[in-house]
Amino acid sequence: MTLAFFDISGGEIFVILLVVFIVFGPDKIPEIARWIGKSVNEIKRATSEITEEITKETKDIRETTDKLKSDIRNATRDITKSVEDSGKKPENKEPQL
Repeated sequence: MTLAFFDISGGEIFVILLVVFIVFGPDKIPEIARWIGKSVNEIKRATSEITEEITKETKDIRETTDKLKSDIRNATRDITKSVEDSGKKPENKEPQL
């Protein structure tokens, strides 16, 4: 069985946990687990803050590009309509001499 976490199998995880248990002893393992948990939470919080900051700083750029895309779509639609209208033959009109 292979876990999706760094492609480590169950046996490898068992060996790692056994080495940690031998090196640090049973008294230190809860302390180490708490430290790892706090570190992971701090990393998540920092990542969230960075993402929020980037989103806030790029808001004006995204609004400008959205407006430009809309303007380009409208201009393309107008040009297409104009070309289609100029290519149409008049209906129900008699030819002029």
